[in-house]
Order: sequence, then C-alpha cells, then structure tokens
Amino acid sequence: MDSTEALKFGGVVLCGGQSKRMGKPKWSLPFGDELMLSRIIRILSPVLHPIVVVAAEDQQLSDLPGGVLVSRDKWKAKGPLAGLYSGLMALHSHCDAAFVTACDVPLLKPELVRHLLSLLKAHEIAIPFDGEYYHPLTAVYRPYLHGRIRELISRDQLRPLHLVEDSDSLRIPMEELRIVDPNLDSFQNLNHPEDYRAALVRAGLKQHAD
Repeated sequence: MDSTEALKFGGVVLCGGQSKRMGKPKWSLPFGDELMLSRIIRILSPVLHPIVVVAAEDQQLSDLPGGVLVSRDKWKAKGPLAGLYSGLMALHSHCDAAFVTACDVPLLKPELVRHLLSLLKAHEIAIPFDGEYYHPLTAVYRPYLHGRIRELISRDQLRPLHLVEDSDSLRIPMEELRIVDPNLDSFQNLNHPEDYRAALVRAGLKQHAD
C-alpha cells in the first residue's frame, strides 16, 4: 500500500442531519462572521482537496467555495453511515483517503486532521477510540469502503461500528491525540443550544453567544 507521503487526501463534511435537538440546521448557525459549514470548510481547505459536502436530498445550502463538491444522501433516515457512503462514493476517483467530519465541530484543529492522516499508512480506517466509544465522524477512511458500506446498509446494519469491525481499522487512543489537540476540542460537537453558546465562548465570540 502507498506510503502516507504519497497519498492524496480529500475531505467529507456531513450536514444532512435533522438537527432536532438544536432546533435549526446546525450547518447554518452563525459562528463569528461565517456560518458553521463555511467555517469547517475553511479549516479543512489547507489540508484536504477536494472536499465534498454531504446533504439531504432536498436540503438547501448556502453558496460554497469553488471546488467544493456536493453529494446528496442516497437513503433517507439511515444515519451517518449513509452519509459516509455518499461522501466516499463522491471521492473514490479523486483521492486515496478521506478525513470525515460533521458540520458542527467549530473548534476542529487542522493539526489533529494532519495527525490522523499521518497515522493511516496501510490501514483502511484510522479512528479515535476513548476506551468505550469510537469517533467515526473524526476519522480517516479509504474511499473504496463505500462498497462495503453499501453492503452493510443493504443488511440494515447501520452502526458505523459494523464498518470499523469489518475493516482493517487502526484504533487511536484519544489521550494520545492531546499532543496535537490538548483539550480535544475537535471532538466537541454541538447537539443543543447550550453547546453552541459554550463553543462561541471558547472561541472568544462571547458577544455572539448572548
């Protein structure tokens, strides 16, 4: 398998969730002078190319930077594994591996993204593990895994854990990632309005949180 140095890395940003607990689409939340989705794309752009945004079939998005691809969910209500399928399928002819994230991690650190990419080497997946839970939406995948995901979905095996267990997966202890993200901010996703306000404060944007 290719050495890490020879690999081409793309990115997948999932934003097709229903955001029921937040009460409004998380991708459209303002964060400083930009929207959440725009912020994630800006953070990833120096590290990954191309980037594909995965949205629901009828979901409206704001204007995206040139070169950003949009892929629509093939299945409704099948969860993040279906979004992962659409993203990897869109990238399979563009890159050797893809970093996958959601649109609601505004404190994502590019240093963490680069570190996870460097660990992939010959593996199919590089995924953080905290001793109890995997973090499939802060992980690196081979795009050809879209075929394996399709098989899992056809069997109604919708948990990302099934893909991790069926693949050559490098499990990375979360504590080891503090060398590039001391507070593990990259894993702070926003599920509720209070999470959103707390992230604004951590980013020094308290005036927007009030």
